[in-house]
Amino acid sequence: MLDIARGILRRTFGYDTFRPGQEEVIEQLLSDGDALVLMPTAGGKSLCYQIPAIARPGTGVVVSPLIALMQDQVSRLRQAGVKAACLNSTLDAAAALRVEKEFLDGTLDLLYVAPERLMTARFMDLLARSKPALFAIDEAHCVSQWGHDFRPEYLQLSALHERFPHVPRVALTATADAITRGEILDRLSLRDARVFVGSFDRPNIRYSVVEKQSARDQLLRFLNDEHAGDAGIIYCLSRRKVDETARWLGEKGRLALPYHAGLDKETRSRHQERFLREDGVIVVATIAFGMGIDKPDVRFVAHLDLPRSLEAYYQETGRAGRDGLPSNAWMAYGLQDVILQRRLLEGSEASDAHKRVERQKLETMLGYCEVTTCRRQVLLSYFGDRLDRPCGNCDVCRRPVDTWDGTVAAQKALSCVYRTGQRFGVRYLVDVLQGTETDRVRSLGHHRIPTFGVGGDLDLSQWQSVFRQLVARGLLSVDPEFGSLRLTGSSHAVLRGQTSIELRRDPPRPARRGSRSRKGDAARQIDRSSPLFDALRSLRRTLAQDAGVPPYVIFHDSTLMEMVERRPKTKEQFGMISGVGASKLERYADRFLEVLRRGAE
Repeated sequence: MLDIARGILRRTFGYDTFRPGQEEVIEQLLSDGDALVLMPTAGGKSLCYQIPAIARPGTGVVVSPLIALMQDQVSRLRQAGVKAACLNSTLDAAAALRVEKEFLDGTLDLLYVAPERLMTARFMDLLARSKPALFAIDEAHCVSQWGHDFRPEYLQLSALHERFPHVPRVALTATADAITRGEILDRLSLRDARVFVGSFDRPNIRYSVVEKQSARDQLLRFLNDEHAGDAGIIYCLSRRKVDETARWLGEKGRLALPYHAGLDKETRSRHQERFLREDGVIVVATIAFGMGIDKPDVRFVAHLDLPRSLEAYYQETGRAGRDGLPSNAWMAYGLQDVILQRRLLEGSEASDAHKRVERQKLETMLGYCEVTTCRRQVLLSYFGDRLDRPCGNCDVCRRPVDTWDGTVAAQKALSCVYRTGQRFGVRYLVDVLQGTETDRVRSLGHHRIPTFGVGGDLDLSQWQSVFRQLVARGLLSVDPEFGSLRLTGSSHAVLRGQTSIELRRDPPRPARRGSRSRKGDAARQIDRSSPLFDALRSLRRTLAQDAGVPPYVIFHDSTLMEMVERRPKTKEQFGMISGVGASKLERYADRFLEVLRRGAE
């Protein structure tokens, strides 16, 4: 059976070898076994169930949470010559009946369906009268009630095992810590399943976190320096900020479209469609955008606000560079982000137990922002993965962070918080520390306390950095309503001199300068400026428009780049390009070979 699987990999999908972990999962499913698969975004999870579904008799039934995800997968499979379809609310009654008939007749290799439809009596009856080859539960972390993508419909999917105990099942996700993995196995009745955990590392993504100063200016410098003309996603916490940022980017000459739940469904669909089908589109979005988006040439993901957890951060940044080419995950972060996230958390209607879990996740996210060692090692460690040496491709590795003994500064800051009554925010506390006798300081009598004027050795930005890091380490807490700082139980050991504090020294703030339009190191590794690459991309765009699919469904950028590098002259040589399967070879070889021939001339 594995030989059959390897043949499908080459003939249908155009790849010579499996990625790490794929072959073992496929063998488990071909042997009637169940599996839980944890692989990073772009790690090749889809092939783990698509190839067994094609190889086994019957139809593979794929549970997918979003219509966009289904349609994208079905488009790709059909381009590769696979018989695939989906059942969702976009189909009219006649089209849905045709798909159901194909399913009953056994002419489909794969059928994608939403969990809500899967559990209806009608679909259960269809399953009973058909021959399911396997059940694949995609985005399985949606079963976790602690997760940010929780879907209550997923809790019912354990019924598949009860109704069809002999049909193999596979649950797949790119985002699951140890707690979430246990939930998936328990809630989906996969207790006897083999667990396959691939490396969570995405080495092509460069992780960077900058101290938030003037976030818009910082973002524009990042875009102009690293990603002129590239497609990307920018995440903001509020709908208002999404709209304002998209409008501002438009004024700066970038094609930026907003996406959030406050827009009508038609506008959201139109913006998503443009992002998928056009080059160089930036989507500015809340977390409502992205799940189910499989656009491979997203060159950057930027966060203008702090994510709620490392799981959310990893999943959102994972939407960059799915084609394996160099990409950026960039974030601007400051103390105000912490105050806002805490305010949202404490003001929610979640249970106390849920809030405790969320507080812990937020603390871990803050720790990641403030690390002085390799970010990738910290990120992977959170998911139980290990990187033996620093990655060399994060901001800390590329520009090692200076540290300094901040014990005395921390004691001054904590003492000032205590002596002013734990009722004030950072800016007022800095006024007191620096001995700035404002009207407010004088009226409250804080010009007479011992900590008044003891902090003149640090400027405003340095004190802001100290307070931010004390909050991140749990030595200060932030009142979610007023933003005032308070001591925590951990503060006293520092105040008494029982423990020392090593702080990171933030890099000096860059001088303001005009916008430049040059490619940064990450982008320079991809030569997408050659006339031949442009010509191939232009042909791809034309073919995609004719087929009514996004351009990447025809070929990824990485496949076009391999054409430029290898310059195939014959159909046989073209068929050796990675990503060119038998169906695409027959459909497209002549057209692309003609462009390559003209380029050679």
